[in-house]
Formats: sequence, C-alpha cells, structure tokens
Amino acid sequence: MKKFKDFWFRQDKVAYVFLMPSLVILFVFAFIPLISSAVIAFMHMDIFFSDVHPAGLTNFINAFKDGRFLNAIKNTLVFALIEMPLQILAGLLIANLLSHNSFFNKLCRSVFFIPVVCAMSAIGVVFSLLLDGNIGMVPYLLSKFFGVRDISFFREAQWAMPTVIIMTVWKNFGYTMSILIVGIQGISQDYYEAARMDGANKVDEFFYITIPQLMQSLGFCIITNLIGSLQVFDQVYVTTGGGPQRKTETLVYYIYKTGFSQPYDLGYACAMSVLLLIVILILSVPVYLRIFRPEER
Repeated sequence: MKKFKDFWFRQDKVAYVFLMPSLVILFVFAFIPLISSAVIAFMHMDIFFSDVHPAGLTNFINAFKDGRFLNAIKNTLVFALIEMPLQILAGLLIANLLSHNSFFNKLCRSVFFIPVVCAMSAIGVVFSLLLDGNIGMVPYLLSKFFGVRDISFFREAQWAMPTVIIMTVWKNFGYTMSILIVGIQGISQDYYEAARMDGANKVDEFFYITIPQLMQSLGFCIITNLIGSLQVFDQVYVTTGGGPQRKTETLVYYIYKTGFSQPYDLGYACAMSVLLLIVILILSVPVYLRIFRPEER
C-alpha cells in the first residue's frame, strides 16, 4: 500500500489521480457509446433488439437515397452557417462594449449571461408562448401597433427557421461574450496607447488591435459554437417538432425520430450519427488547423 501511495502521489503522477474520475466518466459515457454507435451502424437492429443481423454498408447507402436525410442535412447546415456567425458577431460587439469593469458593465454582463444557464427546453416553451399566433404577446403587439396580423412565427414555413436561429443566438451569445471579454481584458494597453498616439480611432483599434489579438479566443468560440449548432435538437423538439413542412427538421432531430419512434431503426439512426460526426470533423478540423496550428510551428 505504501509503495502504491508513493508511486501515485509523486509530483509527476498526482495529476493523473485528479484526472482519473473525469477520464472514467468520459470513457463510460462518451467513448463506449461512440464505439457502440459505430458498430451498430453496420447492423440491422431496432430498439427492441429483434432481428439483429449484419447490414454492411446498407444503412449508409440508404441514407444518401433518403430525401428526408438530405433535407435534414441541408436544414442543419443552414442553421449552423447562419446561427454561428450571428452569435460570434453579437458576442464580439457586446464584449467590446462591456470590457471595462464598471458597475454598469458588470450588471449588463450578468443580465446577458442569465439565458446561458437556463435550459433550452424552458426557453423554447417561453418563446412558444410569447410568439404564439393566438395568445402570444409579440403577435398581439405587432398587430396593435404595426398592423401586422395573422403571423405565427413557429407555424409558418418562412418564419420558423429564422425564429429558431434568433432564439438560439439570444440564448447563447452570453457564453461567447464572456469568453471574449476575458480575451479583451488580457490585451496589453500598450497597443491601444501606441495606436492613439498615431491617431487611430476606436474603429481602427477594434479592427487592427482587438480582433487580431483575439484570434485564439475567437477560434475557440467558432469551433465550439459550430459543433454545438450542428447538433441542434432541444429548441427544434420543443418549438416546432421539425415542422412546418419539415423546414426545421435538423439531423439530430431526425436521428432521434428514427431511433426512438417509428420505425425504431437503431442501425439506421447510428449510421446517420456516424455521418454527422464526419460532417462535424470536416467543418471543424480545418478551422482548428487554420487558427491554432500556425503558432505551434
């Protein structure tokens, strides 16, 4: 026992002791399901484990023949490629405005961060009530003061996806803002003082000092937001259910519907999950290599 303690509590080993609980949880709840999904993707299997047999590449071939799968991919990419830049832009602009540690700025940061700690399902329910065409406050105010009538944000094809995107940006931009504020506060003031001596204004400082010095923080925000937006599920499930006319049916929502409701096709759902992982890697790895690798060379 003493030898065991002497070995693991050495200065160069003690870190592994603290990492072990997290590594065990990560292994059990991340790596094992990931490997299991990859195996099940090559099998014919339903959620009741009846008629289980190898399927080869059939599930993957069927995915590219499935119009609903292709539509879900398109909706997911549209959501990600609009929501992610909007969230980064909102977080960056507000972080730049609130970077100084005044009482008012600290209060605003707290207010903007509150939606981040709220469950997306709860926010989806609140937005569904506020934007409901029959009882919602927003449609009522639009009709009363602007004459806009008969509008239902989550039930009309042209409004459903933009509304889900705006709701998601509103909910999550506080997270991006918090990370970028820390990055801005870490920039040396010498850069700004030298720029002012050369006649630079606030706009010049923002584009030529703040943004270049924030590239590492921006890269982290871009990657995490991109991965999160490609896995969008909660807000769609709560607000639109993939409708109307499947205009908001994202890939994760379709995977859920395939695996956990009719037709309960677990093999096909896992195959689509593997394809989603490939899409995430294709989109996120180049961003990582472009932003983070140059300083490592």
